Amino acid sequence: MDAGSRLQLEAMVADLVEVWHIHRTTIILASLFLLAGLRIFLHTTEKREPLAALPKIYNQEQPKASEKPIVKAQPAVDTEKKSTGPRRIKGGLTRKSSQEGKPATNESTDRPAKVLVFFSSVTTKTEKIARDYINALETFVDQKAKETDGKFLKPELLDLTEIDFEDYFVSPPKSAEGVAYFYLFLIPSYNIDTINDTFLQHLQETHHDFRIDTAPLSSLIGYSVFGFGDKEGWPNEDEGFCFQAKDLDKWMSKLTGRKRAYPVGMGDMKSDHAERFAEWTSGVQDVIAQAAQTGFLGEGVPGSGDAVESDDEEAEADDGEVVFDDEEPSEGRKSDDSRPLDDVEDLGKMIRTKDGNEGTRKAPLAVDFTTYTSANKKKAQAPIIKEMVAKDSPTYTALTKQGYSIVGSHSGVKICRWTKSALRGRGSCYKYSLYGINSHQCMETTPSLSCSNKCVFCWRHGTNPVGTTWRWVVDPPDMIFDGVKENHYKKIKMMRGVPGVRAERYAEALRIRHCALSLVGEPIFYPYINEFLAMLHNERISSFLVCNAQHPDQLAALKAVTQLYVSIDASNKDSLKKIDRPLHRDFWERFLRCLDILREKRFRHRTVYRLTLVKGFNVEDEVEGYAQLIERGLPCFVEVKGVTYCGTSTSSNAGLSMSNVPFYWEVCEFVKALDKRLAEKGLGYGIAAEHAHSCCVLLASNRFNVDGKWHTHIDYQKFFELLEERGADGDWTPEDYMGPPTPEWALWGNGGFDPRDERVDRKGRKMEAIVAREAPE
Repeated sequence: MDAGSRLQLEAMVADLVEVWHIHRTTIILASLFLLAGLRIFLHTTEKREPLAALPKIYNQEQPKASEKPIVKAQPAVDTEKKSTGPRRIKGGLTRKSSQEGKPATNESTDRPAKVLVFFSSVTTKTEKIARDYINALETFVDQKAKETDGKFLKPELLDLTEIDFEDYFVSPPKSAEGVAYFYLFLIPSYNIDTINDTFLQHLQETHHDFRIDTAPLSSLIGYSVFGFGDKEGWPNEDEGFCFQAKDLDKWMSKLTGRKRAYPVGMGDMKSDHAERFAEWTSGVQDVIAQAAQTGFLGEGVPGSGDAVESDDEEAEADDGEVVFDDEEPSEGRKSDDSRPLDDVEDLGKMIRTKDGNEGTRKAPLAVDFTTYTSANKKKAQAPIIKEMVAKDSPTYTALTKQGYSIVGSHSGVKICRWTKSALRGRGSCYKYSLYGINSHQCMETTPSLSCSNKCVFCWRHGTNPVGTTWRWVVDPPDMIFDGVKENHYKKIKMMRGVPGVRAERYAEALRIRHCALSLVGEPIFYPYINEFLAMLHNERISSFLVCNAQHPDQLAALKAVTQLYVSIDASNKDSLKKIDRPLHRDFWERFLRCLDILREKRFRHRTVYRLTLVKGFNVEDEVEGYAQLIERGLPCFVEVKGVTYCGTSTSSNAGLSMSNVPFYWEVCEFVKALDKRLAEKGLGYGIAAEHAHSCCVLLASNRFNVDGKWHTHIDYQKFFELLEERGADGDWTPEDYMGPPTPEWALWGNGGFDPRDERVDRKGRKMEAIVAREAPE
């Protein structure tokens, strides 16, 4: 380039720089407006593919406002292969709702199911059991596969010494079929270094590894553990019996998000392991079949797949009854919480019969048990037939909130605190100590939620209906019987995933052997109580019926009962009125007539007086009065029990507080004074047994003292044989089905706590059973 051209170019550049300095603001703004306009034009006239960097969940056509969104199926992406950066960690604990684990769609139930059985063995004993079991499991799975069109895959047996733990216990195995896995473990416990120690350490480290989700195995259907132990070396669980199986159950519960499908089973290799293992496998197979069909484990507390891991209990009612939130909210239920409970006479609608027809069945005529005369002598009107507890009533809402299952229109069932306790090996109720009843096989129910008393110590919060006449629809006994059994078993199954539940007791609990007709209300108020009792006895379920001594006609008509109770809450008329607050005007006459009837029945039934002691109401200076009542009825047994305060406003309004709850030593002092007075009267009673945990002491007639030994337990097999041979009106006596001698641990002076179990505090820590029978100095 020559000098002239160079000078000309420099002049042009200088002119451009000068123009830029003068008009640069205008140029920049114009350029921005031009780019914005171009962007708007492109977005309104051209369809573009989404940016590749956006997640594929957005890679779908947006529906119109009037259309439902259509999500395009996307191919699965192997994130492990694609990802080049560090794994994303979820911080904090994952909290799952009670509905989690249930299939949101049908896809989860369409996944094939496969059972993996893991075992460890040093002496090859467990290995042999595992191989025999896998063969039996294959037969079961083949049968289920035919029923479910191949939904079940062949189970697999895995030796813990031959697998890489990370392949199975950091996340479930990957499979092309999208298999849903079910883990089973057969683990012996050793006090030497074995693969068990390495395995348990791996599970613990996986749980605490901050790089891994808190529940990496939550996609499993469920798991269960069976442990083999030796009671010669470790006599009980506290001393190490099956301790590694229990540890495995604990860590698997954490890693799966609490998907314990069946309680941990435990068997002694030198005695009962075959029987215990058979019970466990039977229960596990039922759960596997259910889970594969439904996609989840079922209900629990609040769910078997979401069971409470903490041993903290939420509340306690009578006898320390643990209250679990195990009730599902009723769909469509409406209630006005602002209005008080209606009177029972105003509740309900006309009942529907089984076929759905409304108002076609008539109730029997109302029988008024109260004696009085009408001042105006108006013409009698036909009663209006209503439901005792209608499903849309506040009473129904209040009772179901407390854990009751309402059956029909006037019956109910509820799991007792002692049933839950016995299932977990934490002690049984006083009926086990005194009469040999297994608490975990006992159903607590009532065919009548209505009562004719308003006792100051009633723990039912004043929500159950009351009345002196039956003016409601009467449900048939077969409907009640089927309903209470179904709901009881449902509640038992809800305990399946609770930590500490013993597999053998859970299996036993699925067979009701005893029925306590003492839940709430007045059982003999139900017009067909004898028919209901016959249904219990036909299935060899014993009956323990409690009444409040206010219905003498029904009591006199009562047929065979395994054991018949009458509540004796006071020794005189004024005290009875104060504590029971009866609705009948002639309550004292009814009360005495019931005691006379009990005297007549004492050679046909095992009769029991039940005394509930309330300080300030019926303890002080009433020993003589109670002795006279015992002399009048001569019951076979007298139960003396201290009241348990439940802390409700109802009790407070009745003048009841913690100061009215007697200490156990006060109950003992009362019993000893009563025993002394009965001896002075020559009535032939003695202090036989006790259950200090329930603050309960038993006085028994000398009829049950044979060769210097008390026989307070019952031979239930003999009772049913007598019933079948001689009928409900047959000629036999309570001595005919008297059981073996009362165990030493249950006798007076030995505490009465179930030796099979261990007493624990509210945090699950072991407690020493210290019994104080004397006043503190």
